[in-house]
Amino acid sequence: MIRAGVSTACFYPKLLEEAVYDLAVNGINHIEIFINADCELTKSYLSGIVDTLKRFEVTCRSLHPYTCPIEPMLFFSGYSRRVNDAIEYYKKFFNAMNMLGAEIFVFHGNKKIAQLSAEDYCESYSKLVETGKSFGITVAQENVSRCQSGSLEFMGKISEIMGDDAKFVLDTKQAVRAGENSFDIIRKLGSKIKHVHISDHGEMGDCLQIGKGRFNIKHLFSLIAQESPDSSVILELYRSNFDGISDIVNNYNILCSMADNVNI
Repeated sequence: MIRAGVSTACFYPKLLEEAVYDLAVNGINHIEIFINADCELTKSYLSGIVDTLKRFEVTCRSLHPYTCPIEPMLFFSGYSRRVNDAIEYYKKFFNAMNMLGAEIFVFHGNKKIAQLSAEDYCESYSKLVETGKSFGITVAQENVSRCQSGSLEFMGKISEIMGDDAKFVLDTKQAVRAGENSFDIIRKLGSKIKHVHISDHGEMGDCLQIGKGRFNIKHLFSLIAQESPDSSVILELYRSNFDGISDIVNNYNILCSMADNVNI
């Protein structure tokens, strides 16, 4: 069953605990958490977030790490010792996810200006994927325009090399920025897409509130329902793209209605 939700990233740089509370108290019961600092990975801090989730009956589907801009250095520099250290550090994210009940870990990967072969890329990436599996976590590659993963061709190669271990996050605004088509991405990667970051786009920009652009979001829901019906479709806007929490709630309600229609 497809579920609609909202990312705490929408409120950045509001403190994470405040963003979670704002979503929860306004009836948004399915979220993605964007960790913004190392201190937010401590058990004492996370216990407060967990309490909020339980009090308002909110589920957390996914976690996005603040370290994504340095993943090229951590995982793809060719320095094996650093890769091993990075994997040890990322276990902190996986432990946090276990506390939060999150299942999908969002990974950006290598920058496109420092191209690696798909084989070399997967050699390091697969180590993180295997580590995630040991925690019950699905590590999923996101299509990010500034990264090698912005290319559908490259993601297709990852899919071929890694087989069933290859999982993906579709970000619709990143597809626009990379000159890719979200529907083509779904058709090519199919059931390996496990998570979606959604926003509208059109003449006014590539990251708009739902209904403010020309993107056929209903069709996206239909394709996701066919290919990967257990996915979550998570609203991810930038703070400049909306005025206040009422806009977020309105977008969430629209997405929930679309999800309900395809889940029938």
